[in-house]
Amino acid sequence: MARFVRWTALGAAAALLVGGCSSGSSSDDGKGGAETSAAASPSSGSSGTTAALPSSLTGQKLAWGRCKATASSSAPGSDWQCATLKVPLDWSKPDGGTIGLALIRAKSRGGKRIGSLLFNFGGPGGSGVSTMPSYAATVSVLREQYDLVSWDPRGVGASEGVRCRSDKGIQAAEDVDATPDTPAEEKAYFRDAVDFGKGCEKAAGKLMAHVSTTDTARDMDLMRQVLGDTKMHYFGISYGTELGGVYAHLFPKKVGRLILDAVVDPSADTMGHAENQARGFQRALDDYLKSTGQDPKQGSRKIANLVKRLDANPLPTSSGRKLTQTLALTGIVLPLYSKAGWPTLTSALDSAEQGDGSELLALADGYNDRDSSGHYGTTTHSQRLISCLDDKQRPTAEETKKLLPTFEKISPVFGEFLGWDTAGWCHDWPVAGQYDTPEVSAPGAAPVLVVGNTGDPATPYEGARKMADELGKGVGVELTWKGEGHGAYGSGSDCVDSTVNAYLLKGTVPKDGKVCAS
Repeated sequence: MARFVRWTALGAAAALLVGGCSSGSSSDDGKGGAETSAAASPSSGSSGTTAALPSSLTGQKLAWGRCKATASSSAPGSDWQCATLKVPLDWSKPDGGTIGLALIRAKSRGGKRIGSLLFNFGGPGGSGVSTMPSYAATVSVLREQYDLVSWDPRGVGASEGVRCRSDKGIQAAEDVDATPDTPAEEKAYFRDAVDFGKGCEKAAGKLMAHVSTTDTARDMDLMRQVLGDTKMHYFGISYGTELGGVYAHLFPKKVGRLILDAVVDPSADTMGHAENQARGFQRALDDYLKSTGQDPKQGSRKIANLVKRLDANPLPTSSGRKLTQTLALTGIVLPLYSKAGWPTLTSALDSAEQGDGSELLALADGYNDRDSSGHYGTTTHSQRLISCLDDKQRPTAEETKKLLPTFEKISPVFGEFLGWDTAGWCHDWPVAGQYDTPEVSAPGAAPVLVVGNTGDPATPYEGARKMADELGKGVGVELTWKGEGHGAYGSGSDCVDSTVNAYLLKGTVPKDGKVCAS
């Protein structure tokens, strides 16, 4: 089972699937980033000071060298350098044990360097080390004045990444019904959730209690210091917007130029997030259906009926595996992350209606990080590990059942799955969660540019206004794009791109509420 909140690279993956888814070191230069017109104002409310950190952490000299291939990507070109940053395992004990975070950067190539620009591509659980080189072309203009920097957050990829279940176990779990209809299916659903949590506990050990968003925000501020930057310049996408908001709350005095794109609603609790996503994916599906000339209600009913039939009778595929209801839903979700994926969805749905589940299964495999040899990536493992430490709410099966009619009313296609997910995702998790909703208020911080896309399926655009409001008056500045897909920057809007670039490169803050047409 994988949640539908994932990092922005899925948009690129959807575009790629259009083409066919059938089955020597150098030291840091030590220069500090220049303070800009978007520099933070003084604030006495920061609870995130790291003044007491030992010099063994703040005085680190990163040994930048050529990057090596990872389990999920080949080695990038010579423009890219990699290093390891030491951070405390437990931030309440900064003098205690440490873990290593994998970093990647491409140094600025312009004459007027502003500093480092950190990127988090979301998830939680997405690897910045693997994603940053492929995203560099999208943000190439920013490299004129910034070092492009990303990292694998704690518990992710090369930074103590956690694998909670074997490939064989993951494939077996795909047969578990994520929308249980009988007591036996319900028992199997929750037994699988418990088994996954135990696997994470065994694999992560002490790290399991120290992979929260707050931990990672503190890692970011140490990163800022070691990189030699006076202020934090940051580009957060999807879950990365929540991380950016938490950072701004903890370190308002250190906020430089922060972009939050594809914004997670910080005011939503577990049920609220699920309802938001049901609404967002149904809205994107409706837009897709309209683009094919179909009535959204009739088209959704047809897809919902297809998915319902798969609950009892999975479809055969060319690989010999079966397309289950859950895998079909996952396959439908992936092309909705990018408008470029819509034709692929049409083909996959047509094939499924004709009795062949191969195309939807290939889409689901793309979402689930499964390669042609049957090996699965660990993004969903890290995603669950982090989100269940963040979220203290643990809805029961009975609470979920009462709300299922509401979920199904919001989305006849995705509602039931997202409703059950609220109960199963962190069921009987080995460690307690930390908060109901993240605190992102940042009084006294510099203006933070918050970008929402009206057609975003995974992080509905209403979340952008909520984030801007919670950051605080004079801090949160909202920019809206009337577009499609997950995220706005680099998605085809010159208005969005030029506004973001002007903010990052010149410190030009747009008027709150600015709208860019599609």
